[in-house]
Amino acid sequence: MNNFKSVLLTLASASAISAGAQEYKSGPEAKDMAGYLFTYFTSGTPEQGEAIRFAVSLDGYNYKALNENKPVIDSKDISQTGGVRDPHILRCEDGKTFYMVVTDMTASKGWDSNRAMVLLKSTDLVNWTSSVVNIQQKYAGQEELKRVWAPQTIFDPQAGKYMIYWSMKHGEKGSDIIYYAYANDEFTDIEGEPKVLFMPKDQKPCIDGDIIPKNGLYYMFYKTEGHGNGIRLAITDNLSSGKWIEQPGYKQQTRNAVEGSCVFKLAGEDKYILMYDVYRDKEFHFCESTDLDKFEKIDHHVTLDFKPRHGTAMAITRREMAAVLDKWGKPEGFEFAQESNPIIEGYYADPEIMYSQKDKKYYLYPTSDGYNEWSGHYFKTFSSTDLKEWKDEGVILDLKKDVEWANGNAWAPAIIEKKIKGKYKYFYYFSGGMNNGKKMIGVATSDSPTGPFVDSGKPLIDFKPEGQERGQEIDPDVFTDPKSGKSYIYWGCAYLAGAELNKDMTSINMNTVKKMTPDGTFREGVYVFYRNGLYYFMWSEDDTRSPNYKIRYAYSKSPMGDLTIPKDNIVMMKDPSRDIHATGHNSVLQIPGKDEFYIIYHRFGRPKGVEMGRAAGYHREVCMDKLEFNTDGTIKQVIPSL
Repeated sequence: MNNFKSVLLTLASASAISAGAQEYKSGPEAKDMAGYLFTYFTSGTPEQGEAIRFAVSLDGYNYKALNENKPVIDSKDISQTGGVRDPHILRCEDGKTFYMVVTDMTASKGWDSNRAMVLLKSTDLVNWTSSVVNIQQKYAGQEELKRVWAPQTIFDPQAGKYMIYWSMKHGEKGSDIIYYAYANDEFTDIEGEPKVLFMPKDQKPCIDGDIIPKNGLYYMFYKTEGHGNGIRLAITDNLSSGKWIEQPGYKQQTRNAVEGSCVFKLAGEDKYILMYDVYRDKEFHFCESTDLDKFEKIDHHVTLDFKPRHGTAMAITRREMAAVLDKWGKPEGFEFAQESNPIIEGYYADPEIMYSQKDKKYYLYPTSDGYNEWSGHYFKTFSSTDLKEWKDEGVILDLKKDVEWANGNAWAPAIIEKKIKGKYKYFYYFSGGMNNGKKMIGVATSDSPTGPFVDSGKPLIDFKPEGQERGQEIDPDVFTDPKSGKSYIYWGCAYLAGAELNKDMTSINMNTVKKMTPDGTFREGVYVFYRNGLYYFMWSEDDTRSPNYKIRYAYSKSPMGDLTIPKDNIVMMKDPSRDIHATGHNSVLQIPGKDEFYIIYHRFGRPKGVEMGRAAGYHREVCMDKLEFNTDGTIKQVIPSL
């Protein structure tokens, strides 16, 4: 076994964080990212170069500068020296706050001229607040401090705080050592005395530490200052322990001197990019790795329309990308479609919507999409008061942790709010599967629309209606008849079935199970709602992987009655002229007290989703449009909007 693998096994076994564990939180996930933001500085005077700049990329390899490569923040407004360098940007654990730290320094005053760093904070990547932390002024005994370089930030789960780490040198004969301190809650200052984070065993200088977490371990890439001028790696399982295992050799793929390394993970891929500043050659190089040990140079895949110095990159969402483009302009040739419609960030599908009488909010319950071959295993919910701004309420049910009879294929939920004995109760119906391929429908309950939901302990539906041989038991929909007060459940793929729910809402009156397949266009995704004496049944035609996936409907005079199919019964279909494909699997919302309806549906990720082939079927996004009716009660075809 090679040394690197031995180190990983040793650290992993000692780590307090399980390498296989996966924790969920609110906010965007890697699968939902739409591109990358690169923050950097350039060479030159403070006015010309030593300032924060931004660039954007859709793939992590090809970048274009924002604001015509001009600063996005004025250094004079945030620094003591008039210039800043080495920007490091981080998305916080809440998913929506961003921290940036920079060196407060201008090279024209000398390499030993700075004593401070700048801490910046934002919630939109556009507007930033800042504060200066001058180490020499803040702490006693720092008279011999020569420099404060290249700060970075990482969340330390063991401390529950954000750690800021940077390199400092004291005295003419001192070495550059990487120190750390924890930020205060406001991210305006550091707390406690700086402590040593890392010093190589050979006691030689090191700077430009850059740490990335992976499977419970922390990989720090650092520059050997003044002796080799390359990038080396050390690993630990505890950031503040002082126990690092140093790896042999250098990680840069060049013989020339480098500094300012940054490692970031490509969103949704098991690939890492290591980029660094080849400062004497005025170049910036990129390498790629799958294990953070062996790197391959990939400069032939990379394009930059600017000359960066020491910087960092992170993945951003579609909304965040749109925000920075709106602020600083879209670079020429940057193909990002700002016209859109998705009401929540990222890849989600099969949306179920509910208005809660309990708290007067709207709730959206989708399939967590973006996972290979529909392999997602948890459900989230999102809340809104205006149908425009949606709050990610986090995971409400995880099949792997909360359900015994299913561990995957968490698909197509449905929910209903019922007032029972004066208290609101929520019944959540969902599709789940096992490794053997069997699909079933379950039910979980909660006292809150945001969960957590408790599974009933067994499948609610693991059978087909009499006479049905093919198809799957998926895609439930739940409906309460406003006339009778009775509740019904509908389900099926390749067939449609319905049945009356018992009063407990967690069991079915088996005597009422009925096969209701309207015609050969029915595939899946049934949804039932009521308006002006008619019961409307919607469904999706074709396969969710097909650009032709579309919505049709029928109506009835009763919740379980015979279905009438109008001559023109397409509710919604693709619009290739605007790169809209696979509009399907919907729910319907009636605004309380009004004859105003909206259709919520999913489509391929736009605009490039259709080019993904089969994978387009699990890279879908949730949209909403108005649903209108003719005077005879038939539904007008909806033109999907941007």
